[in-house]
Amino acid sequence: MSCHTTGAVLDEEVIEQPPTPVGPKRLRTVALIGPPNCGKSTLFNRLTGLRQKVANYPGVTVEHHSGKMKSIGRSDLTLIDLPGIYSLATYSEDARVAVDVLTGKMPGVPRPDCVLLVLDATHMNRQLMLAAPVFSIGLPTLVLLNMSDQLESRGGKIDTLALAKELGHPVQLISAAQGKGLDVIPEFLLRAGSKPDDGSRPVQLPILQSAASCRNWATQVTGRTKYQAPEAALWTRRLDNVLLHRIWGPLVFLAVVVAVFQVVFTIGQPLSDGMGIVLTNWGAHAALLLPDNWLRLLLRDGLWNGVQSVLVFLPQILLLFLFIGILEDSGYLARAALIADRVMRAIGLNGKAFIPLLSAYACAVPAIMATRTIENKRERLATIMVAPFMTCSARLPIYTLIIAAFIPNTKFLGGVIGLRAMVMLSLYALGFLAALVTAKMLNSSVMKASPAPFILELPQYRWPTPQGLALRLYDRGMLFLKKAGTVILACTFIVWVLSVLPIHGAQFSALTSSYIGHLGHWIEPVIRPLGFNWKIGIGLLSSIVAREVIVGTLGTLYGVDPATHSVGLQAALRHDMTLGGAIALVVFFAFAMQCTSTLAVVRRETNSWKYPAIQFAYMTVVAYVAALVTNQVIVRLF
Repeated sequence: MSCHTTGAVLDEEVIEQPPTPVGPKRLRTVALIGPPNCGKSTLFNRLTGLRQKVANYPGVTVEHHSGKMKSIGRSDLTLIDLPGIYSLATYSEDARVAVDVLTGKMPGVPRPDCVLLVLDATHMNRQLMLAAPVFSIGLPTLVLLNMSDQLESRGGKIDTLALAKELGHPVQLISAAQGKGLDVIPEFLLRAGSKPDDGSRPVQLPILQSAASCRNWATQVTGRTKYQAPEAALWTRRLDNVLLHRIWGPLVFLAVVVAVFQVVFTIGQPLSDGMGIVLTNWGAHAALLLPDNWLRLLLRDGLWNGVQSVLVFLPQILLLFLFIGILEDSGYLARAALIADRVMRAIGLNGKAFIPLLSAYACAVPAIMATRTIENKRERLATIMVAPFMTCSARLPIYTLIIAAFIPNTKFLGGVIGLRAMVMLSLYALGFLAALVTAKMLNSSVMKASPAPFILELPQYRWPTPQGLALRLYDRGMLFLKKAGTVILACTFIVWVLSVLPIHGAQFSALTSSYIGHLGHWIEPVIRPLGFNWKIGIGLLSSIVAREVIVGTLGTLYGVDPATHSVGLQAALRHDMTLGGAIALVVFFAFAMQCTSTLAVVRRETNSWKYPAIQFAYMTVVAYVAALVTNQVIVRLF
């Protein structure tokens, strides 16, 4: 790790800090910066009152979080949340964005008038390494030492007055989680905006392009201010002895994953069934209010049946994200990344690839964007290529639909785990294994890279906050509903229109003789060996837009089919498919790309259509072959 320099070298040891601009000025923009896991996001949410906007910086994929500082009475100020970084060295996209924003070179983003630098007070020796390059930018800076509650409770000490004198900038102990010590922020902003003297004093900084110089400087500063690092929490030490154990750690992780999927089915399936009954009743009552003509067919059979088929899986999706949120906010997922580093290294990646791959369980789009933290270009590209294999939440509706329809709810180990949960877990494992095998193939050939060090700071274990979990579920739920109300609604409408056209003598066409029927029968010979009929084929074509669209498409097709419109979608599928075809379908989705958003972000990240084209073709071939083998094997066995 090295530091970025923006100043001139005075001698072999020090760089003089540029003078802070003087003269009163009107503050408009404040930058918030700090290392990962320092509590910066918590402080940002508290200062903005969750009134924030999320966009992308121009020309890059780094997210841009900004909001008005209404919570401290400064609605005239915009707070920009910069990426969490350890250094301003420009080897990563995050660092380049931070430097460009702080120096006013980011198009469309005003240069900040001052900086709030957030550091973790429990790890000052490492955290201070970011302070020197931030100070060198020359902006008025307030240093906020977060986690003050943990520092005090675990016996740590720090002299903020002495530290402020050493740094030449004001320093304040705060607890962003508890909202303590934040009253100094409005005072700093008032002083920085109305007085030439913002409290900064010239200090000697280390050679910023030298990691050793930055590290020595940070150590000397903490030593002179008599900083006493806190002891690791007792429960953290005890838990890490088990959770990071070479044998027990992976076993515990496996047990946690199994338990999550068991709960998702045990609790989520009844909730989904109940939601399905409610939605069906709503649709039936609403249909009675409509005239018995094409409008009722459009709204009930064309739109409602399709969207309803997807909405019933919202409880299970939210349950899955609830558990992921608990594991992440508690600090456990960072340990899981450390455990996975051994597996990552075996396939030519390092532990940093685990975080993007793990986030791909939510969605491959942000996962691919998260690969920007991987410094090695070939490792980053390899991670981008395999990330879509991870089982994202968009696959969950089709998995749940097929498993509930074809897999009996048999219990094992005295009812501790069910067959459905085991099948679901197997599908997740299948995608993960495909990612590992593909990454190994890439690393052994065209993307072979030299090993890179894996640096990860493990946060303390903490209890997740109900507010944080509720906000996470709200965001995921609204995203799911937004997709159901836009993409899925549009696709189901198109499918319904094509399923009733052309019109003959003021009468809609029968499904098999409609436009979509002809298309389905045309592609059926290609997919029949997989155990799929023409309706499944139409669902596969529509799901290229987004994976979960297939559920809405099938809901629409079976809803307008006279043979199955009076039964539920699960019963309709059991009527049309064999067990081999059903299992082949979920295996196909475990491997297939089926997501235009992912293809688009791969194109943007790699700046080429070559990689998404190769990715789509490779994953489609793997999915077809795997589904073919699965169907043939199950047909012969059962």
